[in-house]
Amino acid sequence: MKTHIVFALIGVVGLGASARAAEEAVSFDRDIRPILAARCFTCHGPDPEAREADLRLDEFASATADLGGYRAIDPGKPEKSAVVARITSDDPDERMPPADAGKPLTAEQIARIKSWIAQGGEYTQHWAFAAPTRPAVPAAQPADWPKSPIDSFVLARLNAAGLSPSPPADRYTLVRRVYLDLIGLPPTPEEADAFVQDESPDAYAKLVDHLLASEHYGERWASAWLDLARYSDTNGYEKDRPRSIWPYRDWVIAALNADMPYDQFSIEQLAGDMLPEATAQQRIATGFHRNTMLNEEGGIDPLEYRFYAMVDRVATTGTVWLGLTTGCAQCHSHKYDPITQTDYYRLMALLDNAEEDDLRVKQRELVERRSRLEDEIARVEE
Repeated sequence: MKTHIVFALIGVVGLGASARAAEEAVSFDRDIRPILAARCFTCHGPDPEAREADLRLDEFASATADLGGYRAIDPGKPEKSAVVARITSDDPDERMPPADAGKPLTAEQIARIKSWIAQGGEYTQHWAFAAPTRPAVPAAQPADWPKSPIDSFVLARLNAAGLSPSPPADRYTLVRRVYLDLIGLPPTPEEADAFVQDESPDAYAKLVDHLLASEHYGERWASAWLDLARYSDTNGYEKDRPRSIWPYRDWVIAALNADMPYDQFSIEQLAGDMLPEATAQQRIATGFHRNTMLNEEGGIDPLEYRFYAMVDRVATTGTVWLGLTTGCAQCHSHKYDPITQTDYYRLMALLDNAEEDDLRVKQRELVERRSRLEDEIARVEE
């Protein structure tokens, strides 16, 4: 009896999941692309050498092309789409994905594909490659709670989840949070008391401005960028000896404290030495790609480990500036991201063509002292 009840419940749950999948608005980027990428693109994707039946499902034009009276995907007509016929077929010779692939579609995935085709089978550009658009600010309750458009989005999600906003933090909690967020350090008791006792209407704005102007702001936020840049004070590998790349670290801190525009911040790190009349600081900025590991063990092949360094630099360029992993393209064109194997090795060749002469950087204190002495000499000579 219990067994029959369990199977009955499983059936109800399965039907419910399929029904929900059919009713909800299906997003190609969120719901369909991952299914096609995992189950279909290996044989019906961008790689011409692996493509079967000369069919591409990664492009709208190919997927909806007339194949002689039928289409793989017939927008708005799942019952006439060959893809639906193949993924629902009971014939093992017709069923897709094939059984030997070991990647069968679930009932919910099939329902989503049907719903997507019924909704028009639209292919949308990956969100990472689409120009951002400003969405409409949602209405939410209580209407007087939001202090900025971002608050409205947060409140709308809280409303949808049946939750209420937390009460405002007390001023001691608030000042501690702001200090930790902006400079990574807690306030001193005196600093906390000063904020709590400041009853002016712009007390919070003044606090934020004060912390943004602090030298600790750059130190706090540089840590996140230095992690992306794989910064290290040692070379890695077996010997892991120290290296003097701290001037690059200091450059990042100074750039953030100076509120350097992001385009300039990027250009100087990728090609600061190529700028007209490049300054010492712009050359130091190119230390971004000198953060690769360096193998100093005896008996190694330097060219082999230079290749490993180039692989690391291509990968880091992709993840930091493109938000993409590039490792797939080292062996083949990416299955659905717009990265070809040719593009991968073109970028590697560009990076490999750069000379890596050491840059001697004098300590700031010595440079400043020399400047003061030169000014003093010039004054005396006058």
